[in-house]
Amino acid sequence: MTGRRHLLPALLAVAWAVAGCSPQSPAAAGASGADLHVEILRTLDHDPNAFTQGLEIDGAELLESTGRSGESWVQATDLTGGVVRARAELPPPLFGEGITVSGDTVWQLTWRDGVAVARDRATLTEQRRVPFDGEGWGICALPGALVTSDGSPTLTFRDPVTFESRRTVQAVRDGNPVTRLNELECADDGAIYANVWTTDSLVRIDPADGRVTAQIDASALRDALPPGPRAVDVLNGIAQIPGTDRFLVTGKYWPRMFEVRFVS
Repeated sequence: MTGRRHLLPALLAVAWAVAGCSPQSPAAAGASGADLHVEILRTLDHDPNAFTQGLEIDGAELLESTGRSGESWVQATDLTGGVVRARAELPPPLFGEGITVSGDTVWQLTWRDGVAVARDRATLTEQRRVPFDGEGWGICALPGALVTSDGSPTLTFRDPVTFESRRTVQAVRDGNPVTRLNELECADDGAIYANVWTTDSLVRIDPADGRVTAQIDASALRDALPPGPRAVDVLNGIAQIPGTDRFLVTGKYWPRMFEVRFVS
């Protein structure tokens, strides 16, 4: 479904944001164990019928994936014009989850279907399905590795070609495991950011040992939502604007997407 006008016309302004902001360093993002909150910089339109599972900016495009059987799709939207360039539906009964880009491949997780879908980056056409054990929730890409979540405190580091598990870490804050890790974003500062399912919180995780270095209160986003055609669901979806300290954040069936910074 190429050429269809997307509900994010204001994304054209992201171009100046990418060019005009400096990257965020781990120190600038807050001290170890810090409590942060979101600072809303801009409000953008978002498809209120999108049950958002994954969000990522790659080059000049925003990629988004959605969930629920019969409602799952992945699409690539031009950031400068807000036009959907490519879109692919995930056939039922598959239930889509997070996505990420690794080289020329878009990896799309499924929830309880036991497969990850490898798609061509240019066309989003399905190339192959790879079986994996357990549930699929979020996914992001580090240099040389894919990182996946399954709703537990466990982050699994996988081979970016075969999808085989290489190692795991447990997300822990102050000695306590952090559960319900959902959508993931591997950021420029070397950290992994994760939505915490059913909450208005995100966490920042050190991929080396799983230590949670910050908890981020994003409740201000829900407070800023207008009524939509469907009842809004949970916060889910985070994508760093590359080379900046800014992120796009949204939720399932949210009529808005927000450009934010994480501040103390």
